[in-house]
Amino acid sequence: MIHPHTELRLVNETVGYGVFATEFIPEGTITYIRDSLELEITPEAFEKCVPLLQEKIERYSYIDQRGVRVVSWDLAKYVNHCCQCNTMSTGYGFEIAIRDIFPGEQITDEYGIFNMTERIDLLCDKPGCRGSVSADDFDAYYPKWDETLKQSLAKLKQVQQPLMPLMEEETVEQLESYFSNPANYLSVYSLKLEKETAKVR
Repeated sequence: MIHPHTELRLVNETVGYGVFATEFIPEGTITYIRDSLELEITPEAFEKCVPLLQEKIERYSYIDQRGVRVVSWDLAKYVNHCCQCNTMSTGYGFEIAIRDIFPGEQITDEYGIFNMTERIDLLCDKPGCRGSVSADDFDAYYPKWDETLKQSLAKLKQVQQPLMPLMEEETVEQLESYFSNPANYLSVYSLKLEKETAKVR
């Protein structure tokens, strides 16, 4: 489920739709959390889908560490990538604002964490754009991502968290373990696809 203070808007005809903040969302806010309503498609089920469905699933899903494609039931599936994103996935199964997000600003994400099956060229006009996103990004960038996430996780208890009721008890315990001992940090690298157990096209 995505943060409630968001709405769907047309970015432009090339990019399509995106998700935008309707109110101020401070750094440290959980912006997305995987909940029980998300559609999960196993590698085996994906292979049985007709090409038209596979195309839609690929467009609107991300792949978790088990190789399962997850399609969000709400606006979360419309969040676009940006190399200067304002939210990012954590190793704890939720996404967090990594800087303050202002009303009217597009919510953007780091697709490099989504276990891409093929390279995607980016339609980006931001300085420092990588030009494309691929499976290789995980190994190249995860140390930098972890440092960013640690800084933002430090603010998690200082801001309102409307999505907190959806967090599983195990995840709460993992976070508390990290807050009490930083050595227990769960790296974003834990989300990397276990390739030996996944089947991809």
